[in-house]
Amino acid sequence: MPHTLIIISVILILFLILTWIIPSGQFDRHDYHGRLVVVPGTYHKVDPHPQGFMELFTAPIKGMMSASQIIALVLLIGGAFGIVSKTGAINSGLARVLEATRKNPKIKRFIIPIIMFLFSLGGASFGMAEEVMVFVLITIPLAMAMGYDSLTGIAMPFLGAASGFAGAFSNPFTIGIAQGISEIPIFSGWEYRIVVWLVLMTTAIIFVMLYARRIEKNPERSLVYEIDKKRDLTSYHSAEDLALTLKRKLVLIIFSSSIVMLIVGVNLWDWYINEIAGLFVFMGVLTALVYRLNPDTAVGSFLEGARDMMTAAFVIGLTRGMLIIATDGKIIDTILAGIAGTMGQFPKIISVQMMFVFQGFMNFFVPSGSGQAALTMPLMSPLADLIGITRQTAVLAFQLGDGLFTSVFPTSGVTMGILAIGKIPYDKWVRFMLPLSLIFLILGCLLLIPPVLLFAYH
Repeated sequence: MPHTLIIISVILILFLILTWIIPSGQFDRHDYHGRLVVVPGTYHKVDPHPQGFMELFTAPIKGMMSASQIIALVLLIGGAFGIVSKTGAINSGLARVLEATRKNPKIKRFIIPIIMFLFSLGGASFGMAEEVMVFVLITIPLAMAMGYDSLTGIAMPFLGAASGFAGAFSNPFTIGIAQGISEIPIFSGWEYRIVVWLVLMTTAIIFVMLYARRIEKNPERSLVYEIDKKRDLTSYHSAEDLALTLKRKLVLIIFSSSIVMLIVGVNLWDWYINEIAGLFVFMGVLTALVYRLNPDTAVGSFLEGARDMMTAAFVIGLTRGMLIIATDGKIIDTILAGIAGTMGQFPKIISVQMMFVFQGFMNFFVPSGSGQAALTMPLMSPLADLIGITRQTAVLAFQLGDGLFTSVFPTSGVTMGILAIGKIPYDKWVRFMLPLSLIFLILGCLLLIPPVLLFAYH
């Protein structure tokens, strides 16, 4: 299977070719709380903007400049984790967890659902997404040490957060923006959304637990068996390295406190990339001081941790470059106008399913919940009025389409970044995700039926 960067490069070239095939066009836009929102009924053709040779080779640098904050965040988090890893505190803490599961095997069966529930709650309440990258560095060794594989380690935080994101009941970045644009009360309709969240979260947990149980019984059935054999887990077998000393306990307290501060900061103080990066840099410095690492060792550990994130950084930058090609070629609005114009010709039960599939399709081109809301909801809301469904239902179709498929699309910088951090080939992830994606597709269609046929969803 080609390297992830090769896959993204091929898609970038396909986007460039599409700018020569799809007519250029755009909607007028107006400002909505700092975001540019399309004005319905204003689509018009513009002069062609086909992207050429120069745009192809400048897309990577443009993408890296556009995604510079996220790239810097990934590198700084990697460096901070490099310092924490150097102390051996995380391995020591994981060893205590494994020791507890060996003494009481019943505890082990609850680890996956508890971790996924917590991340799903984060996705449903405050839109946890990029933050998952922080935890993959911990959950992969945890899963492998418990007898599972690295796919399970990624799936616990990532699919937990993704199921919460899709079934969100108070995510300000998707629900808040979409409902505001649709002119309905912010976070209204939460009662049914909690039902949706519980269904999606439970489905994801069951899927991951069944996979993990299969791998535990026969590790060779793992999709990443050969890859995981090459991972260095020797630190889990050295009693001396795993001793939970006082200094390691202090490091774990610093690490745990940082995670708590991350959650509090994002929820209460509107922290985003700058603040999160600063928090982890502080965590790394404080860890080095408390553990008494000499300066050269601390810096070397930081650079080694950042070096491990270089592939993820390039993946995120190149992914953003793909979207810049499509945006500069002015084909996204043309695709949006063409598909939206056909929906009103069908019965409402069919139209709402088309809305859902359409939002999933648009997520390939706009893998940003807030960006997709700003782009599509000004058209979907009045279209819902014409079809005869509530605007609340249109918002639900948006959040399901936006959230259920982004974890498998190669245009998502978060998805590809997480896979790069975990050193998981994209084709292995797709094979792992395909059954769950089909289940999510069916569930999304089914969950949209009650608000149309059984009750008025306002």
